[in-house]
Amino acid sequence: MKPRMPVVTALVLAAFSLGGEAMATPRQPAAAATAIGRLGPLTDVVVERLFVSDEVAAAKFGTGKAIDDPAREQLELAEVADRAGTLGLDPDRTVRFFRDQIAASKLVQRGLFARWRAHPGEAPTTRPDLAVIRTELDALTTRLLDQLVATEAVRGAPVACRVAVTEAAVSAAVLDRLDGLHREALRAALGSVC
Repeated sequence: MKPRMPVVTALVLAAFSLGGEAMATPRQPAAAATAIGRLGPLTDVVVERLFVSDEVAAAKFGTGKAIDDPAREQLELAEVADRAGTLGLDPDRTVRFFRDQIAASKLVQRGLFARWRAHPGEAPTTRPDLAVIRTELDALTTRLLDQLVATEAVRGAPVACRVAVTEAAVSAAVLDRLDGLHREALRAALGSVC
């Protein structure tokens, strides 16, 4: 653990140096960026899902479609609970984790909507197909479930988990150059990992 502390300290300092960038233009994650630590792979998939939230926002913006979709959310959570049981995951914990993913996505969407209303020149000029995006979200759900299975041991150890989630979140924020909105959403998305 000792050799890593300078790296973590450097990442924390770098993350704070990004603080002035409150809500920059949304970016895609860096192709080679991988969050560090035992929860790094899980965090990488969470970040991918957050960037898909940008696409969801672009698909809905200006159409009158609501950000909240309670019926779809309940279907997704029920499916996740069923799949969790077959994978040996605690269904309640898994549903909490996915509820956080949904909340983080809505946080991104609301933030982007507000930005685009305030700065119409930054609003998307094309509208992605929401059906295609939902297919991508379904694939990410499978990958997230796989990562929850793979990280069961570390997530079950509260102190080790909190250290690992901090390490992964800070490194992801730096490596993926997350703006303030996406850093806030990442914190929300990782809230119930441990």
